[in-house]
Amino acid sequence: MSRRGFLAGAAALAAVPVLIAADPAVAAQELPDFPADVALYRSAYRNWVGEITADGLWACAPAAADQAVEVVNWAWRHGWRVRARGSAHGWSPLTITEGTASDAPVLLVDTAPHLAGLSLDSATAVRAGTGVTMEALLTYLEAHGLGVTAAPAPGDLTLGGALAVDAHGTAVPARGEQRLPGHTYGSLSNLVLSLTAVVWDESAGAYVLRTYERDEADCAALLTHLGRALVTEVVLRVGANANLRCVSRTDIPAAELFAAPGAEGRTLASHLDTSGRVEAIWFAFTEFPWFKVWSVAPTRPLTSRHVTSPYNYPFSDNVPTVVADLVGRMTSDAAWYLAPVLGNAQYDVAALGLVATLSADIWGPSKNTLLYIRPTTLRVTANGYAVLTTRAQVQRVVAEFTSFYRERLTAYAALGRFPVNGSVEIRVTGLDDPADTGVEGARAPLLSALRQSDTHPEWDTAVWLDVLTLPGTPYAEAFLRELEQFLLRTFDGDHALTRVEWSKGWAYTDEAAWSDEQVLGTTVPASLGEAAWGQAAGILDRLDPHRVFGNGFLDRLLL
Repeated sequence: MSRRGFLAGAAALAAVPVLIAADPAVAAQELPDFPADVALYRSAYRNWVGEITADGLWACAPAAADQAVEVVNWAWRHGWRVRARGSAHGWSPLTITEGTASDAPVLLVDTAPHLAGLSLDSATAVRAGTGVTMEALLTYLEAHGLGVTAAPAPGDLTLGGALAVDAHGTAVPARGEQRLPGHTYGSLSNLVLSLTAVVWDESAGAYVLRTYERDEADCAALLTHLGRALVTEVVLRVGANANLRCVSRTDIPAAELFAAPGAEGRTLASHLDTSGRVEAIWFAFTEFPWFKVWSVAPTRPLTSRHVTSPYNYPFSDNVPTVVADLVGRMTSDAAWYLAPVLGNAQYDVAALGLVATLSADIWGPSKNTLLYIRPTTLRVTANGYAVLTTRAQVQRVVAEFTSFYRERLTAYAALGRFPVNGSVEIRVTGLDDPADTGVEGARAPLLSALRQSDTHPEWDTAVWLDVLTLPGTPYAEAFLRELEQFLLRTFDGDHALTRVEWSKGWAYTDEAAWSDEQVLGTTVPASLGEAAWGQAAGILDRLDPHRVFGNGFLDRLLL
């Protein structure tokens, strides 16, 4: 693929699908008795990196929650399955599975066009439709002096999609920092006060809308439901907005940043102590990560540039020519040996771009530094894990993982194999503490990777580890399997515990992700606790006994 072809492909992936209403006669034939007030259309589906695709599926965009109920009841009566779709910004097969045929009885329900309302329920709570994007939600909150402690970097995520997979940002309290009312250091799911979902009602003999409060047992399964439910609206607890300063560094060697515990110098843990909010992006075959440190700063520091909008790293959001040229050669000519060149080019672009755009030290309302990924960025595949541990053990987890990663990457390269051409990304968050909501008896999200451990109450922190590489890279799956197996055996519940990041790649065989039956059937449920896993699966089955909300992968995962 040429550079121009690569960029055109990236633009096509980023484009919003054109929704063309279906021929009424065809729709009536293929979807008999479909609710007349809900328009149907054909739509393609593509996940973030284009590895899971489907063409020509039937889709609709309910104008309101009651229309969504009509659609679900139609699907149940006609043997169809309903898959809620937001921005499709994910990697794993939670929405649809690869190979879904255009004539499959699968109906996409687009939430973004209409289920996107926003209003204040109180001075500390916002009511939001699940189709609203994170950027729209945070912009609305900012206008009312409200915000969140941390959020995922992409602004195009829909709130419903983010909650379905316990989406998170990066934040723990700095030394001496006190959590503000309405905030959490855990996942976005931990902010939910109540939610409204389409569920089965036995007495009515149909699916209905029902609202669940945070202290209800059933709510615990719906807070992070992996696509086994359709949530139409939530009420979130929020707090006063903060101004954040974000300083980017590209001069700290990986050997120093990821050093063994007890080492002197500018370690990741030392930055956690002073600021509490960090992210390391370590490009493959380079020595200096792009290291971002956020800190709460009520007033603008003298050296910081005031930013009034998000996405302040244009060199990252738009694929530079040098990177596009290298990616084009690698994908079209199978020149995967250029991975070290690409890694260094990405580092150079970041280091020079921070200076050229005056974005190495920025300050402004939280949204403007928390959101920094646009759909036009380089599309790469990613694996993902959360390692639960104590705050004091964070540097140990980071050091052990990065040491193993570096050793295996070097060993593969010595054989002429280059399985990683993107980066390692490391973030650190707190865990989900239901007390953060201020609701007495609030339940923890049962399937959240950030749910507190029943056997290790002292664990208070999660280290998020992701490895990014271009789709189709040879030996990537085998390499990522080695990393996964290392994490599972090293952080096995003694001083730390590995859980999977739902939206990304995991359960690797040497050939594919989401395919290791041992990980799918035993390891993942055990990591969350067999009792909690069984409780969540039971609730989701009871609320959707006909499995209208599901697909083949979820049928395997949540037996």
